Amino acid sequence: MREQVVRISEDATGQRDLFLCHAWDDRKGAALELHDLLTELEVSVWFSEMDVPLGTSLIRKIDKGLAASRAGIVLVTPALFASLNSDGIASQELSALLATDRVIPIVHGTTFEELRKVSPLLAARSGLTTSDYASLDEVAAKIADTVVVDGE
Repeated sequence: MREQVVRISEDATGQRDLFLCHAWDDRKGAALELHDLLTELEVSVWFSEMDVPLGTSLIRKIDKGLAASRAGIVLVTPALFASLNSDGIASQELSALLATDRVIPIVHGTTFEELRKVSPLLAARSGLTTSDYASLDEVAAKIADTVVVDGE
C-alpha cells in the first residue's frame, strides 16, 4: 500500500491522502473521531461531513472525492453492515474503492470474521482492527505512517 501511495503522489498534486468511507450513522461518532485524529496527524482526509456543502449533490461530491484521493479507508462497523445490506451510499463508495488496490479496512466494534460474511473482498484486504490497539489514536497513527508521503 505504501509504495502505491508514494507512486500516486509523484504523479498527482492536490490530492487528498485518504477518502474516509463510513456508514451515515457513524458520521458524528467513530468516523468523525477518526477523521479528527488523522487530520491532527497532518493526514488530508476527504470526509463527507466536511466536504459536502449543503445543497450540493452528495453522489457527485463523493465521486469527485474518490477521484481526488490517493487511498481509501473503510470504517467497518455494525452500522456499515446495515448500510451495505440496504445498498446505501456506503455500498457505492465501497464498490469504487474495491476496484482499486488502495483500500484499507478499519474494523471497529466488530470483527474481520463478521466482515467476511458481508464483504469477502474487503475482508481479504490487509487492514486493522481497533480491538488490537489501546485507542483509536494508535490506529490513526498507524494509518498516517502508511499514507503520509515524506516531503509533502
